[in-house]
Amino acid sequence: MNYYNNKQLEAMMADLESDSVERKQSFQGDAPKKVREAVCAFANDLAGRSVPGVVLIGVHDNGTNMPGFVVSDELLLSLASIKTDGNIVPPPSLFVEKRLLRGNEVAVVTVLPCDTPPVRYQGRIHVRWGPRRGLATAQDERILNERRRHHDRPFDVQPVHEADLTELDRLRFEQEYLPALVARDVLDANGRSYEQRLAATKMVLGEEETTPTILGILVIGKSPSDWLPGAYTQFLRLVGDDLTAPVVDDETIHGTVADQIRRLEEKLVAHNLRGVRFHDVATEERGETYPMNALRQLVRNAYMHRSYEATYTPIRVYWFDDRIEIHNPGGPFGSVTPENFGQPGITDYRNPNLAEALRALGYVQRFGAGIAIARKALGQRLRFEVQPGVVAAIIQGEQP
Repeated sequence: MNYYNNKQLEAMMADLESDSVERKQSFQGDAPKKVREAVCAFANDLAGRSVPGVVLIGVHDNGTNMPGFVVSDELLLSLASIKTDGNIVPPPSLFVEKRLLRGNEVAVVTVLPCDTPPVRYQGRIHVRWGPRRGLATAQDERILNERRRHHDRPFDVQPVHEADLTELDRLRFEQEYLPALVARDVLDANGRSYEQRLAATKMVLGEEETTPTILGILVIGKSPSDWLPGAYTQFLRLVGDDLTAPVVDDETIHGTVADQIRRLEEKLVAHNLRGVRFHDVATEERGETYPMNALRQLVRNAYMHRSYEATYTPIRVYWFDDRIEIHNPGGPFGSVTPENFGQPGITDYRNPNLAEALRALGYVQRFGAGIAIARKALGQRLRFEVQPGVVAAIIQGEQP
């Protein structure tokens, strides 16, 4: 299978090294180690390009051929052994071949991105940032872990091993969540047990193995932040335009995701009055500083897409005199990148089952529409700061 033809490979030779191309003059000296590091980095595909990486052996750093370079069977066997010698795990998908490029022989190692990163070489995770190669940071590793789960079992239905059924609120499940998810007449006709219903809605692993899932803890848990330390909200109302300003309202909001959404939206409504008019109208009219529907969309989007894994960071909402900032732990996920973030039709779900639960509870009407609705209401007043580990929605106040 040839992913790149000779013309494409010759263009790669001449171009600058990037996060998908590396050149080596030979496979001697420290080159075997450097090539393996490059293979590991290409398999990890930190940039998320989803295209094969290529190591070209028999090529100068400046992209010109090594005159008289011979690609022997021994060299091809040595390169092929990179996959099976046990130094790179999981074993990378690669193929090795001899090509005639610009009239000279070149050994080409083509490395496919791994579906289950991170990939390690001798216990270390190697990644590339453009032409540079190095060891992954903790944030890089988190991105690779999330990309693996994008293909595997979602994090929100993984088990909370130390928890048991007593951590789930049965009354909330049977009186609030189930009626929102399933029609009452269907529930009445359904003879399933409590455990069977929990398993069917993914609140526990299974009917026999009743360990609560992340979803169960977040949706019907009695105290979610006891098990997921970052699963709460911090609200601050400050008199000023930075975090050193005096605080007039400060609340830490705990509870299920639905509880947090309700309480936070109550806070936003309470602070969102611009004025009350009643002296010359039939009924009282209240003005809003910010369109409340847009704030709701941004808040619910934050809860739906935030990361609950390996972070103690809550959702943070800062209300300044001139703006509101909603900080959401967890950067772009899956097919969403910093470059395409917020574009119509581009959406992916770190917590797909939580998204479905919020839809059932009435907090989401249409998937993928929240940002579009907020932008329509706010226009240029809304902007996003997108980083690998956090997304901040910043809503500017109206200009006087």
